[in-house]
Amino acid sequence: MSGIVAAAVEGSRPGVNITIFVVFVLITLVIVFRASRDTRTAADYYAAGRAFSGPQNGIAISGDYLSAASFLGIAGAIALYGYDGFLYSIGFLVAWLVALLLVAELLRNTGKFTLGDVLAFRMRQRPVRAAAATSTLTVSLFYLLAQMAGAGVLVSLLLGVSGDLGQNLVIAVVGAIMIVYVLVGGMKGTTWVQIVKAVLLIVAAAAMTVWVLAKYGLNLSSLLQDAVDHGGKTGAKLLEPGFKYGKNETSKLDFLSLALALVLGTAGLPHVLMRFYTVPTAKEARRSVVWAIGLIGLFYLFTLVLGYGAAALVGPEKIAEAPGKENAAAPLLALELGGPLLLGFVAAVAFATILAVVAGLTITASASFAHDVYANVIKRGRVDSKSGEVRVARITAVVIGAVAIVGGILAKNQNVAFLVALAFAVAASANLPTILYSLFWRRFNTSGALWSIYGGLAVTIVLIVFSPAVSGAPTAMIKSADFHWFPLANPGLVSIPVSFLLGWLGTVLSKEHDEQKYVEMQVRSLTGAGAEKAVRH
Repeated sequence: MSGIVAAAVEGSRPGVNITIFVVFVLITLVIVFRASRDTRTAADYYAAGRAFSGPQNGIAISGDYLSAASFLGIAGAIALYGYDGFLYSIGFLVAWLVALLLVAELLRNTGKFTLGDVLAFRMRQRPVRAAAATSTLTVSLFYLLAQMAGAGVLVSLLLGVSGDLGQNLVIAVVGAIMIVYVLVGGMKGTTWVQIVKAVLLIVAAAAMTVWVLAKYGLNLSSLLQDAVDHGGKTGAKLLEPGFKYGKNETSKLDFLSLALALVLGTAGLPHVLMRFYTVPTAKEARRSVVWAIGLIGLFYLFTLVLGYGAAALVGPEKIAEAPGKENAAAPLLALELGGPLLLGFVAAVAFATILAVVAGLTITASASFAHDVYANVIKRGRVDSKSGEVRVARITAVVIGAVAIVGGILAKNQNVAFLVALAFAVAASANLPTILYSLFWRRFNTSGALWSIYGGLAVTIVLIVFSPAVSGAPTAMIKSADFHWFPLANPGLVSIPVSFLLGWLGTVLSKEHDEQKYVEMQVRSLTGAGAEKAVRH
């Protein structure tokens, strides 16, 4: 794939790109080292001392949420599929309303560091924490693999690196820098990296959006017409629904399933949920989600212009023939607009995007293992927060980083879309039903939580393994075999209702019931009485 990089980004200057990368890494490393001076306790390492304001955390959430898939993938999907590509943006944005209305404030009041804290409040600690940690690690690992594998192809494309060895080296470097961020800076350092990245990403997208619109006299209609005119045989379809997902009834159901996973999965993503603990109060948690919705919504409006701009100025055929295909749309548009210098800046932003997201995922996974499994399951709560729990979290971060590097290298030539789909589907199937039941259903108990988490996890993975995403389709991960029997590439339409059903069934079949604990949880979740406060140094 990377052997034809020169043809894809003709005019690119890898030296300029590498220089901008190095400058960004050096600046963020300085920020991380400065942030690390205040990291003394578990609350500092996991939750940044709960010292970030709502707006700061909102910017960081947008930095955590807007991955390389958002910047490159959605712009490319719009360039190639038009209306159907923009539906991704709609799904990702609407998902935040679920997080704002049902999860953010209540979760901040009830928990301390992780998803396991919320579930363990009114249930048996050890089994529920083990289940929550299993789900968190599964979601984080698949998300990490997708990001790392994408890093290999993307950065190799933009740097002009060719050959397997070059891509492997890029993945290893991304992993090593990410491990340093997490080890040294903890959540505080990672948050500042995400804030810097979010600002860079939104500024870059805004500049390119204005640049594209300026070429058409700030007239969106002219831009859309030009995209149709330069779209070749399929140009007219760019403005019509159903170009990608309307071919048959199965493809329509597949889109519905994907949309359901995106909308409900966001409120169950562990690395997003953990961000609510970095603010001092529930009010700030709510403000942070409002800020995130505003910034993310603005960014997705930019992707509409960038996608159709790439279709008009670069052309769908050139994008489809480039290494990385639709992922190359935004870089090729940058090269068309501002030459090698703008391409270098966009490349740096894409690199920053990957680094920030993998750092957030790694600290979430390491915190879940150290806090839920080590401190509360293995040590039964008898562990020193500094010398024990945080040390284990740092060791876990190194292990997860190493696994992510190896996994990214092994998966770099595979179709990684199913990894992201699996992460969202698992979050929507295993995490969200349990969170909602725990917060709102008086009768819910430990048995229901375990049935919902483990059952949702198992059903989701089985359906993905036997879906067209893995085998039996031209875009499948394993092209040489066909063992699929489930028709949908994303299992959300089936796995999410099944997980809710399993949570209900496990609850009603168990006699366990603690009315008092539910009342306590309701009071805390709605009022914040007894919730963790900010730690000031």
